[in-house]
Amino acid sequence: MNTTEWISRKVSKLQEVITPLLVANAAKRTLEELKAIIDPSVSEVEGGKRAKRVADWYAKAPIEYKRECWLLMSEHFKADPEVAKTAQAKFAAAVGTPEEAVAEVRLRKSTVSPRRRLLQRFSVFPEGIQFLVNMRAEILPSLKSDKRLLALDAEMEYMFSTWFDVGFLELKRISWDSPASLIEKLIKYEAVHDIKSWADVKNRLDSDRRCYGFFHPRMPNEPLIFVEVALLHDIAGSILPLLDESADAEDLNKSTTAIFYSISNTQAGLRGVSFGDSLIKNVVETLKAEFPKLKTFATLSPIPGFKAWLSKNAATILEQLDDKALEKLGKAVGFQPPTAEHFMFALDKVSELDAKSPIAQVLLGCAAHYLGREMRDGDPVDPVARFHLGNGARIERLNWAGDPSAKGLKQSYGLMVNYLYDLKRLDKHRNMLAQGKIPVSGDVEALYI
Repeated sequence: MNTTEWISRKVSKLQEVITPLLVANAAKRTLEELKAIIDPSVSEVEGGKRAKRVADWYAKAPIEYKRECWLLMSEHFKADPEVAKTAQAKFAAAVGTPEEAVAEVRLRKSTVSPRRRLLQRFSVFPEGIQFLVNMRAEILPSLKSDKRLLALDAEMEYMFSTWFDVGFLELKRISWDSPASLIEKLIKYEAVHDIKSWADVKNRLDSDRRCYGFFHPRMPNEPLIFVEVALLHDIAGSILPLLDESADAEDLNKSTTAIFYSISNTQAGLRGVSFGDSLIKNVVETLKAEFPKLKTFATLSPIPGFKAWLSKNAATILEQLDDKALEKLGKAVGFQPPTAEHFMFALDKVSELDAKSPIAQVLLGCAAHYLGREMRDGDPVDPVARFHLGNGARIERLNWAGDPSAKGLKQSYGLMVNYLYDLKRLDKHRNMLAQGKIPVSGDVEALYI
């Protein structure tokens, strides 16, 4: 072993001893600084300044120091259980008396933790809310392995649901004339169909397109969620024409249909805070005001969970085929009777199949079953279906080879689906879903196996 290697090993071992001590000392100091933020003797403004100093330290801190900060915030700023217990007893004694309302308010106050006041103080300085959103994004991957952080996460989600209530958000159009920094955010956050170039994003912001995002006044340059819309004369069945940079723009005087073809959340730290329902409603109203001829509002959506689901359930689905359909499938795959393995093997060449082939028809039937019948805990199993159906849409149409890209084939063998937002039946569809029945069109029902 040469001298350099010997020194390196000794330094490494020394760091193993010293680092925990440094982290422990830093944690003690950080705890005192966090407590100082909510010191009852300081004003909210001063508390915000102290929070800003902690945030500045946090931004430069190594991850092990950040973890200690999370744990301190989660474990050392709990509500006093004895105070809550006393308030609960007083409320119970006051039920049915004139003091009941006051006792109920005091009970609620007794359960408010110092942790909540701490988060509020961080929100005081201008970048504070963005700081907390970013912090939660860092925390989320650690929740499964460290349950001690759950209290902080729950508190953050509760606070964010208040701070990011739709009443505080502003709907803004994002266009080619928007600042380049904002357009770069679209490229960064696009989660459905990757934006490959500036020409690509320019096409998505062309005259026959609209893009809208929700913005928070304390995060004015960060879209929280955005939706891309194509204005057409009919419901789209393929994503390719929409992403074709050389295609001519639609004649807006003939546009009767708005297609929502991409919806992307941008802030991982806002997980659990829903904007989608309000976003779509606001965009529909905005589009109707600008284009009175628009009558149809629908999506062109991926089916991200379908292929993984089919790989586990193909055998069960094939058992439901009648003899005639099973025989046709057998002839198509070259085996009688066909098994799930034969069927899945044939799907390896799905891009070579015709939509009317027996294999394709069975695949469409499986997709219709997956979207229209598969539920878990009262909700559709597919995440995109869960989002749109929960907003009152119905499954309108399945599209063969709707997305033949590598991503589309990997997710759903290239299939895409249209969810229709019938503005007069949104409540009806939500009620159907609440009763365990997924709203589907007659065309989709006809595909069921």
